Parts: sequence; C-alpha cells; structure tokens
Amino acid sequence: MHRLALASMDIQDFGAVSARTVVAGVEAVCDPLGALYLPEARLLVVSDLHLEKGAAFARRGMMLPPYDTLATLKVLEAVIARHDPAIVVSLGDNFHDRIGSAHLPDIFRTKITELARGREWIWINGNHDPDGTVDLPGQSADELHHAGLVFRHEPSLLAPAGEIAGHLHPAATVIRREKAVRRPCFATDGKRLLMPAFGIMTGGLDLRHKAMAGLFDRQSLVAHMLGRDRIYSVRFANLRG
Repeated sequence: MHRLALASMDIQDFGAVSARTVVAGVEAVCDPLGALYLPEARLLVVSDLHLEKGAAFARRGMMLPPYDTLATLKVLEAVIARHDPAIVVSLGDNFHDRIGSAHLPDIFRTKITELARGREWIWINGNHDPDGTVDLPGQSADELHHAGLVFRHEPSLLAPAGEIAGHLHPAATVIRREKAVRRPCFATDGKRLLMPAFGIMTGGLDLRHKAMAGLFDRQSLVAHMLGRDRIYSVRFANLRG
C-alpha cells in the first residue's frame, strides 16, 4: 500500500536510500520506487506496469478505481527524473491486456511520449500483452541482451547467469516490532534478479512460493524490500517462514 500512498504525494524531490547489488558482475541500484538502475549502461528497468488495469476490468464488468495508470506513470516519471537514464526497459505486462495500449487515453499516451523523449525505450512483451504496444515510442521485443545481461519477462530455469526478469512479482515478509510486514522486493542471488511489480494495483508473490522453486541459491538470496523511502536488504534465512 505504501506505493499507492507515494503516488498521491509530490514525489519529484522524493529522497531515498537505495541499495547496490551485483548481478553476474554488473553493478545495479535497487530504487525504493521499484526500478533497477544500471549506472554504467545508464539503463533503467521497470517491470509489470500493468497500465490500464482498471480499464481492463471495467471492460469485463468489474469496476475498479480508474486511477491506476495515472498513479503508475507519476511514480515512473519520478524515478526517471531521479536517474535520467539513456535507456528504459519495461519488462513485460506493460499493459494489463492485449488491447490496453490501443485504447490508452491520449493524455497518458502524451505523458509516455514525453518520458521517452531523448531516450531509447524497449517494451518487452509479457504474457498479458504479447503483441507489443500500439502508437507508443520505442520498440517491442521478446527479450533484450545488453550490458552483459538478458532482460525478459518470465524467468527461465535454463537461463545462464545474468538474467533480469519480472512476471512473478516477488514479495517478502519480516517481523518488525512483533508485527509481520510484507513488501514487494527485488530478489537476487547474484546470478539472477527478479523485479518487483511496478504497477500501483499489482500484488506480490512470496519468495517461498512454489513458483520461485529452483530460481535461486537460497543461501545467497537477498530480498531488497521496498520501504517508504529506502530499501531494506534482508537475507532469505531471516525472512518470515
């Protein structure tokens, strides 16, 4: 819920304490707003924006608050302003369904165009939006090889070291002041990194869920958990079981 609260704040000057990690020898910065930044490549990664989720549900007769796209783009604008990347990679499920980008209201299309101006923008195709985007800047691809890493939507057990993926929306739980606190997280063992979902209305899957089985060396696994203004890095062994 803290990310929804952030979206209602003026976060252009939002201060933050990030966490540095290394994936297959490449230095990366985990930002509390839910993006990964590779300083050497000037590359920013976000995942699972699920834009137009409210609209997708409305098309199916389920009414949700229609503010998710605006809120998600506001957070995206803030993290782009903070890092000023040359390249932005969005790791799939950019839209909640196949027709989301085609039906995107012009005001949001204009905002994405402004954010992409002067940058290279790559939309990785996801399971929710496998056909790519419509009338948006940048290019679509099933995966991207860049800076010694491979960027894709779904993690693969067969992938060599250096995979950055989304899809599973990792989350972790710790005990703080005798209360369980659950947060989205970056999950990495130094060989692979799974991204938290960036979309405001997108949930999370616990790192102990069976869908995560085999993806990490749990002795090396660290959850970089998203706090309100900082990252909390917790080893897997210290997470709530």
